[in-house]
Amino acid sequence: MSAQESPAATVEQLRLGAGFGEEERPRVLEVFRKLDRRLKRFSAGAVDMQLSVKERDTPSQKLTLECWIAGRGRIVATSTETDLGDALMDCREDLWRQIDDAVNRRIDRSRKES
Repeated sequence: MSAQESPAATVEQLRLGAGFGEEERPRVLEVFRKLDRRLKRFSAGAVDMQLSVKERDTPSQKLTLECWIAGRGRIVATSTETDLGDALMDCREDLWRQIDDAVNRRIDRSRKES
């Protein structure tokens, strides 16, 4: 299978790390589903994602969404929102923006080189 034929990355690949149970997966994926529009530009094998939370349900809660994209390195989105739903949306939007920024930097660099 060529790179063009390989399946696209999706939020279904997300691994739930510390602070999350597998029973929460449907809720998390529902919030993150919007990211599929950004992830689809990469092959499934090129993307790895993990979500974790520290000090859950406390005022010092910290949600971390890590995304590794082959050839682009690691992108980290974090939120200190105390409401878990708000924190998930905050991380989703931050990761969306960071992926866009990384892609746009690469496009700009390609244009300057040609």
